[in-house]
Amino acid sequence: MSRALLPPQSAADRWLSRLCLWLPLLALLAFFGGPMLSILWHSLVDDRSGAVGFANYVTLFDAPGVWRALGNSLLLGVATTLITLLLGFIVAYGLQFTAMPAKRFIAFATTLPVLAPSLVLGLGLIFLLGRNGIVGNMLGVRLDIYGFHGLLIADVLYALPQAVLIIQAALRHSDARQYEAAGVLGAGGWRQFLDITLPGVRFGLLSAGFVVFTITITDFGNAVVIGGDFPVLATEIYSQVSGQMKFGMGAVVGILLLLPAAAAIWIERAAARRQKTIGTAAALPYVPAPQRTRDLLFWLLNMLIALAIVATIATVVVASLIRLWPYRLDLTFKHYNIDLAGGYAPLWTSIWISALAAIVGTLLLFLLTFGIRRQPGRAADFATLLSALPVGVPGLVLGLAYVFTFNSADLPWGMLYGTALLVALCNYYHYHTQGFTTMMLGMRQVPGAMEDATSVLGGGTGRILRDVYLPAMRVTLISVAMFLFMRSMVTLSAVIFLVTPALPLGAVTVMRLDEAGFTSQAAAFSTCIMGIVAIMALALHLLTGKRR
Repeated sequence: MSRALLPPQSAADRWLSRLCLWLPLLALLAFFGGPMLSILWHSLVDDRSGAVGFANYVTLFDAPGVWRALGNSLLLGVATTLITLLLGFIVAYGLQFTAMPAKRFIAFATTLPVLAPSLVLGLGLIFLLGRNGIVGNMLGVRLDIYGFHGLLIADVLYALPQAVLIIQAALRHSDARQYEAAGVLGAGGWRQFLDITLPGVRFGLLSAGFVVFTITITDFGNAVVIGGDFPVLATEIYSQVSGQMKFGMGAVVGILLLLPAAAAIWIERAAARRQKTIGTAAALPYVPAPQRTRDLLFWLLNMLIALAIVATIATVVVASLIRLWPYRLDLTFKHYNIDLAGGYAPLWTSIWISALAAIVGTLLLFLLTFGIRRQPGRAADFATLLSALPVGVPGLVLGLAYVFTFNSADLPWGMLYGTALLVALCNYYHYHTQGFTTMMLGMRQVPGAMEDATSVLGGGTGRILRDVYLPAMRVTLISVAMFLFMRSMVTLSAVIFLVTPALPLGAVTVMRLDEAGFTSQAAAFSTCIMGIVAIMALALHLLTGKRR
């Protein structure tokens, strides 16, 4: 139906449409744009004299520790990316292009790291490969997992789910007709792989590579647990701010960390757009035919990868039930009787804050995407551009920016500092881009004819929201809310600077327990967090699986 034939909007409907756009846009400016400008400003304020200038940047050139951390981060990022791409391709190719058995188990195992705080993988490696780990005791040697090699393994396991997801999505663009034509022309399996599969997935590999690189150089949890004497930029920021109280230098290091992350995200998005141009909507999905040798080889490789992930995470769960690791292996629940670091109060606080982030974030995203659809123009284009930026900001940088912006008793918004709402907003804007992309996809799937029909029948903007968009986007709304809840439960870097004695959080408590030497209690607390997130993931599957 032509828009010209629709009844004109009332003044109230026009104002409601504008409010749907401008309310979340102003919140995005206040809780993302403002803090990012704040961290840029504080990087210019000298810690000693308070003068504004480039003293902190000059000091940076005489700070060998920072440059060592930068070199370590780049080395770790490149090594992790290369290994993760290789393993991710093996898993994705096995799931998509072979008839190997146990695909469901392998797919499930490779998603397990998403359910846990990043430092859980570091804890698991300590229990497995540490000085008193299972492997060392079995071999009769004392292994040293701390440092580069331990951090490399932890980061590979942590980033692998994202790599598998992106590469598998790229492989789905393959057209079965290309392989059939190649077979008719006499091309064997290896020639088809080199001439069709690899060229078709190259942008997916590039996209996955930059995602993995970004995840690695911005990760804080694994670095603080298993990094040892191998400092990286994430731990250097924490040291400058929490250890040395050098907020200006912390801001400078934050900007230093922001640059490669932002560049990687920009290149990743360019690669993702190129990948979408490969293949067509009419492409026939590739259905692999059984090949005994190939399927057995990929099954063995994928089972080794899957079991490595399961063993690392399962060891944390088992260690939480062992009386004294690894000397007294009888089972006990005493480590769950946590009376340190506030007991289970941080866990309930995390649940409450994660629920708040899910509710507030889903509402703001729904209003923003609806406003962009109903009010196209410069404001909508600016909102879309700004919504794409948070994904390139590391959690540590965003959390530090919140400290600079809201930790002020002289300004009215200083009353938010130390509140659950501010932490929830930080978690939400940390993952804003992912939620925005999902919500926009759901918004585009709502038929415009339904909206037009409601308008013709006299329904205003409020009626369209209630009767058209809410029912049509129910699955999307649930998915975004669950995503925000689960990521808020396990995130550490974005909230490490925002916790207070009155507002402790679960993931931070795990780090504190491990730092204090209570590794079994840290494992128990991690198990509780993983259990809650796993329940939410199962609920998401049950609620959306049949309707997706």
